[in-house]
Amino acid sequence: MTAPETKSVSSDDPLFRPADARLESLPDAALLEQLRTGLARRGSPVDAAQVASVLRDAGRVVGDTTLVALVDALDRDSAGAGPLEALLHQPDVSDVLVNGPHRVYVDRGAGLVPAAVSFADDTAVRQLAQRLAASGGRRLDDASPFVDVRLRDGTRLHAALAPLARPGTLISLRVPARRIFSLDELVERGLLPAVGARVLADLVESRTAFLVSGGTGSGKTTLLGALLSRVPPAERIVLVEDSAELRPDHPHVVALESRPPNVEGAGAISLRDLVRQALRMRPDRLVVGEVRGAEDPRSSVTHAVRGMRRLRRGERVPLPRDSRDGAQR
Repeated sequence: MTAPETKSVSSDDPLFRPADARLESLPDAALLEQLRTGLARRGSPVDAAQVASVLRDAGRVVGDTTLVALVDALDRDSAGAGPLEALLHQPDVSDVLVNGPHRVYVDRGAGLVPAAVSFADDTAVRQLAQRLAASGGRRLDDASPFVDVRLRDGTRLHAALAPLARPGTLISLRVPARRIFSLDELVERGLLPAVGARVLADLVESRTAFLVSGGTGSGKTTLLGALLSRVPPAERIVLVEDSAELRPDHPHVVALESRPPNVEGAGAISLRDLVRQALRMRPDRLVVGEVRGAEDPRSSVTHAVRGMRRLRRGERVPLPRDSRDGAQR
């Protein structure tokens, strides 16, 4: 008995687009949309048997490798960060940036480099951005075309919709640090001179209040995490942040996180509100992260500093570079 002929689709098939050398090829968006539609009509889950059945009904027969790739692609599209999910899980990746449908960049610690991952069109990018925003409890549409939110896994999402954004919908994903570095490790990696590490260690030990300032991606959070890890374990650290990023290696850390207004414009909780609450939480060390005001960067800084005068020494505030002038006044 002759076995039925099976038509296989190779990675050179036009149904597939090239992908990063470290990722599997991604099926074409048209085929994925056909499968999504077929599965939705049946009310079927995404599994190999159901995907193969939809393909047979459409007159397509594929090999096992292609079938697995299709199921994986459908899973990525319905959960997580879609086609960006694999990039986010690569070692040392700190940022994944999407500039419209055809330009994706990653930062592995040595600057931004292109990633061979693309989207079918800007609608696909927009849908992913909206789904990620919704998973963080935020709205993203033409009435609210920008969003900044922390996702459940700690990844920080910023998205801006076209046509306000060019060359298309923009997505910025900041991956949380997978580990906390010590001052000694920063010195070993050449990120901090030994004499600088000794000065900073003495600063923490003396409980002197200080500011950490720098541009985006300059290592403010990494440095502050290393410093907070040197705080004596008997002391209580209270973190106040716009978006939770600090994870110091310390046994007694509690945190407060600000909240934007809801769809009705109510329910916002600012850093200023949280600083006021933190002062009542018996902090030995109060940390105010990413200080910036709604209009003037001096506003939040001023309130934080006034509150800190009521505390024992030992507070620290990381500042974006453009907020330093306001803090010095």
